Amino acid sequence: MTRLAFTKAQATGNDFVVVADPDGRLDLDATTIARLCDRRFGIGGDGLIRVVRTAALDDGRELAAAHPEAEWFMDYANADGSLAEMCGNGIRAFARYLVDRGLVDLDEGGVLSVGTRAGVKRLRRAGDGFEVDLGRWRLAGGEPLVVADGIDVARPGLGVDLGNPHVVVALSSPDELDALELHRIPRIDPAPPAGANVEFVVPHEPLVVGDLGRLRMRVHERGVGETLSCGTGVAATALAVRHWAGAGAPSRWRVDVPGGALEVRMEHGRDGEHLLLAGPAELVYDGEIALH
Repeated sequence: MTRLAFTKAQATGNDFVVVADPDGRLDLDATTIARLCDRRFGIGGDGLIRVVRTAALDDGRELAAAHPEAEWFMDYANADGSLAEMCGNGIRAFARYLVDRGLVDLDEGGVLSVGTRAGVKRLRRAGDGFEVDLGRWRLAGGEPLVVADGIDVARPGLGVDLGNPHVVVALSSPDELDALELHRIPRIDPAPPAGANVEFVVPHEPLVVGDLGRLRMRVHERGVGETLSCGTGVAATALAVRHWAGAGAPSRWRVDVPGGALEVRMEHGRDGEHLLLAGPAELVYDGEIALH
């Protein structure tokens, strides 16, 4: 019987099964990943992260040739086994694993480059976690209508592309946010071809204190369900609210999610505006599980 060593990690309550496979030898199909992430019959997690060298992965060889500094690739899959382009919380957990396991050295102010299906992402240490440059963004998918259990009429959303798809929906009050039932997938009309993460947001009162915008958010993640946090969803939410607020809206946002709080910064680079996401990440425990 084959046994698989794993590490459980979490970042603001978004939890992951982390598997080290430096040379890309493991064959983890969607069914196996779904079983490992199952909270009753497996380890339990919102997704699975395979730690693999970029050059050892078929999807990563071209990336490795263009970006040799990105030695490691975050091979990320959702809890249902479907592959995902990017995970803002997962990449901070990935960085924590690399640093704590001695696979990379990352001093204060140093930069860690990580390969993902959404390109190379760069991280720096930030307090008890990391800040990741999510790169450029774009509005995408127009303004579809969203229906979810707990809200009585369809609400307009805003499509945001951060390398993975999001639809952000503004609600009228904290009570409406608390009343949401996100055990079912929200319905989006028109439906995105590959689905989308759906974020529901309300502002704190006041919205802005000093130069910091403040929000609350809940999320239904594509391929997972409701999670305690979604890093790229937090960033998409901050972008959407700034878009709705118009000129004079801040470029720094704190977004409270059920699993904690994350900070988003918008920063101009030579190639356009980038989004930076900062928050904690930790390794929880190590274990082994039988692979049938």
